[in-house]
Amino acid sequence: MDSIAILDFGSQYAQIIARRVREAQVYCELFPWDAPMEKILSIAPKGFILSGGPNSVYEPGAPYVQDFIFKTGLPILGICYGMQAMTHALGGEVYASSSREYGYAEIEKLLPGTMLDAISKVWMSHGDKITRMPEGFIALARTGNSPFAAMGDMKRKYFGVQFHPEVNHTPNGHKLLRHFVVDICGVRPNWTPVSIIDEAVERIQKQVGHERVLAAVSGGVDSSVASALVHRAIGDQLVAVFVDTGLLRKNEGEQVASAFRNNLHAELIAVDAADEFFSALKGITDPEKKRKIVGEKFIRVFEKQAKQLGQPKFLVQGTIYPDVVESSAPDRNKADKIKTHHNVGGLPEDMQFELVEPLRYLFKDEVRAVGEALGLPEALVWRQPFPGPGLTVRCLGEVTRERVSRLRAADAILLEELSNAGLLNRRYSGGTPATGALKVEPPVLSQAFVVLLSERSVGVMGDQRTYQEAAAIRAVTTDDFMTADWARLPHDLLAKISSRIVNEVAGINRVVYDITSKPPATIEWE
Repeated sequence: MDSIAILDFGSQYAQIIARRVREAQVYCELFPWDAPMEKILSIAPKGFILSGGPNSVYEPGAPYVQDFIFKTGLPILGICYGMQAMTHALGGEVYASSSREYGYAEIEKLLPGTMLDAISKVWMSHGDKITRMPEGFIALARTGNSPFAAMGDMKRKYFGVQFHPEVNHTPNGHKLLRHFVVDICGVRPNWTPVSIIDEAVERIQKQVGHERVLAAVSGGVDSSVASALVHRAIGDQLVAVFVDTGLLRKNEGEQVASAFRNNLHAELIAVDAADEFFSALKGITDPEKKRKIVGEKFIRVFEKQAKQLGQPKFLVQGTIYPDVVESSAPDRNKADKIKTHHNVGGLPEDMQFELVEPLRYLFKDEVRAVGEALGLPEALVWRQPFPGPGLTVRCLGEVTRERVSRLRAADAILLEELSNAGLLNRRYSGGTPATGALKVEPPVLSQAFVVLLSERSVGVMGDQRTYQEAAAIRAVTTDDFMTADWARLPHDLLAKISSRIVNEVAGINRVVYDITSKPPATIEWE
């Protein structure tokens, strides 16, 4: 399959570049700038994109463009630092600018008929600028602060832009990237759900042969789609195990079982382990301890099922591409641990499985598109993100069966009213999920849920004093879940939700709305 290699120089936008290329239905992979030549060339790229980055090219030890990139003779597009690194490597000059350029800028195009034709307003983020282009380059655009806001060597098909076409702040920037990968690099735009499925099926069949494969299904999007894809490849060789922890949302266990048995006709073993989980959580209030208890208990229940099934050799894991990128990208291992990761699918070292990871190179939106093409129900494919420890992290304080039931009921009311208001629905325009010739508008709300607080408050119901628990509503909008803003829900809608929760859920007499963005807060409360 035709592909593009994106070299990451430490940019916060590197994954966005990859997403934009994938949106053009072109396969690409993201590599650290200093990845070995053999690894980068293993995908047989037809062109390179050099990302931005925080460094200055003239600093000692600054990231640089490896020489073999130029020796391939393939087209290159440098973005911001990537443009400067290419300039520096090819003999041009880059210096610190006396006037930094951050935010919106208007570019003046100097040559018609280039990849810049659809571009006018751009997003800048740089403190250095190019003062002399390498030999063979011509200026394609300029701004008041950047004489070479874009440049190109038409013969070698080397191009550079000082701005960031990948971000939404650059209108039509995606058209520039598509023009480069399709028209200049000559990549065929055939990266669609159908092609993804066909390629994955062939790869899975080659990997597992006639062996049995085990899948741990949590009800989340990634594990469900991964299992469905493996089932498409090997059919009855797959056994899915669903551990019902008692910490799921309303009707979630039934929805998962129905999807696998009725939609996929796959073997699913459902394990009701709620008693074990609630017993282990008794008296525990510390968030980290709760997470670790749920993770450990999940693993042990799963271990037991694996042994009863004869310890299959292969295990399906719903790893997706952002997980892979974050573990290998430059300078991304120094962040503080905010809390234990939501997922509880980690396995002990003594479990001898070979992993099957059919989603390893897919972004979340691609995972959803594949799920729909595989025939999974929309309610499962478009399920909102849900933490691995389940409602444990939304039930502040001690986790009991009674409190979780209360939280589950309030959360169901919230989601029902938001759905009725059209805030959780997707909008399609053109094509079908199977062909890939479609645009899917995400829900207005990226995530919404109820948190049950550990504190009680005084209230009045039927002229009687109450002293009951409070519930907090959390609703956010986000593109990538790295940052998020609280949703400005209509007051009338909030009033209706609050009234229903207080009147229909015994034990809750107060509802509050969380108006904190991420950062400084996280999306989940624990």
